[in-house]
Amino acid sequence: MNWIFLNGKFVTEPEAVVSVLDRGFLYGDGLFETMRVCQGRIFRWPAHWLRLQRGSDFLKIRLPMDAANLHQSALELVRRNHLADAFLRLTVSRGVGPRGYSPQGADQPTLTITTHPMPESNDRDAPQWKLITSSVRVAAGEPLTQFKTCNKLAQIMARSEADVVGANEALVCNTDGFVVEASSSNLFWLEEKTVCTPPVASGILPGVTRTVVLELCQALNVPTREELVAPEQLHRSAGVFLSLSTTGIAPVIELDGHPLPVPALVGNLREEYQALLLRETTGNASSLV
Repeated sequence: MNWIFLNGKFVTEPEAVVSVLDRGFLYGDGLFETMRVCQGRIFRWPAHWLRLQRGSDFLKIRLPMDAANLHQSALELVRRNHLADAFLRLTVSRGVGPRGYSPQGADQPTLTITTHPMPESNDRDAPQWKLITSSVRVAAGEPLTQFKTCNKLAQIMARSEADVVGANEALVCNTDGFVVEASSSNLFWLEEKTVCTPPVASGILPGVTRTVVLELCQALNVPTREELVAPEQLHRSAGVFLSLSTTGIAPVIELDGHPLPVPALVGNLREEYQALLLRETTGNASSLV
């Protein structure tokens, strides 16, 4: 039996019903967070909560539970579903309201938490991803890109282009022509011995795992730099990798049909990430709010 957390109650999956008039369903009017569960604990819960809170403030969607109670409910859901290693998705929408775009009258948010088992090979085998540069463009400097809103049509279209050609992911450029991120992950590349990543202001989602990568680089005395990058520059880079909560660090072996090297540094960062994941989900490390 698979349990779902819906509006303050634990229900079975068939019982987890959301209204067809919910604004999340009608307009994508909501937010979500995808988190890594390891050893039955949530990795970097405070960072996910903070981004969710900032997004709810920006969209003016009231969060129906505080951080501590929501965290405990998420952990209880993991326990009920007998999961040690998994993904957890938390979604909050503005709820049901009158027809039309105006949010007035939608004052009862819908909150759901679901869990999804992680493939057994995810932690053991380093992925080797092939990327394409998609034709999709996102607005440069758009403030909404800094939050995980439930409206992800641009990312869906980009990923569909990758699916057509058998690629694992698709890079997305902004309207200025610079690469900002992949459809569901943040971008890094190497220039000599420096790890580079696009700046938040270019139109990226400031990923939780992106922050972890920058922390690991600092701990390893690896220089980092935020800068704009054009797609053709990545073809000439010393290596490319992605970061995302579900996978951690994913090395890239090919971009737009061009083979890319995978430097030893990328493997080192992946190993350090896995070690950090285990350390921070041992004992009460993940219970901080």
